[in-house]
Amino acid sequence: ENGLKVTYEPEITPAQLSEEIARFDIVIVRSRTKLTKDLIGRASRCKIIARVGVGLDNVDLDAAKAGEIRVINAAEGAMTAVAELVLGLMLGLARQVPRMDRAMRNGQWLKKQAAGSELKGKYLGIVGLGNIGKRLGRLARGLNMNIIGYDVVPVDKEFSRDVGMLKTDLDTLLQSSDYISLHVPLLKSTYHMINEEKLSLMKPTAKIINTSRGGIVDEDALYGALKDGRLGGAALDVFESEPATGHRLTELDNVILTPHMGAQTVEAQTLAANIVAEKIIQILRGVI
Repeated sequence: ENGLKVTYEPEITPAQLSEEIARFDIVIVRSRTKLTKDLIGRASRCKIIARVGVGLDNVDLDAAKAGEIRVINAAEGAMTAVAELVLGLMLGLARQVPRMDRAMRNGQWLKKQAAGSELKGKYLGIVGLGNIGKRLGRLARGLNMNIIGYDVVPVDKEFSRDVGMLKTDLDTLLQSSDYISLHVPLLKSTYHMINEEKLSLMKPTAKIINTSRGGIVDEDALYGALKDGRLGGAALDVFESEPATGHRLTELDNVILTPHMGAQTVEAQTLAANIVAEKIIQILRGVI
């Protein structure tokens, strides 16, 4: 609509992209396509790389910077979708919903084993207070949960005041929270942020939810803690290796696993696409 010639190839392979990328001034990707240093080096005309989503770990940012290529994303697009999924996963863990559903399908009536807990009054630790973390905090506060927050950057004081959040260090958050939700990018500093040592700090009844990136949690350490009863439960929407079919965490009843679907709502996908398109048009017009 704004005069750009668009080539839409959602199933393009890395080999095909390597051959064709030099033709384009702008490259738009989702999570599947990995823009490596080699690919970016071949993008001789490229001035903008756009990620329809939040995370940029599938784009070699150093190579883009060296090539003077501007990298943008749609950080605002998924915040409600992901935050609502986290709430759903917390409720699922609290009330054993997936386990009870499986039992019903297998002809079992496990009412006596279905005792759960309420979210009201529980402590929710949010690790990473960007758009998604803050949205989750506001939603959880509406359920009368107590909010504890940790981030490596200063936290919005107005947000902290609105939700009554206590900001603390990571170890104190892990020790104090009934639920922990992770919302950080995958960097060298955050890889296996939640490891054996950090898991050992958590209450044996605590539950952890990861909808950020798989590498944030050491999955082997998590499996051990869950299997041995040192941790109450976990819900993972992201994994170190995806697709994660056949994952051994499926053996455990106190785990909910979903296929990286945090942003997979009609509303979030439409919003992210429009945000990226509008940013590209504004950059080309010299507005931003």
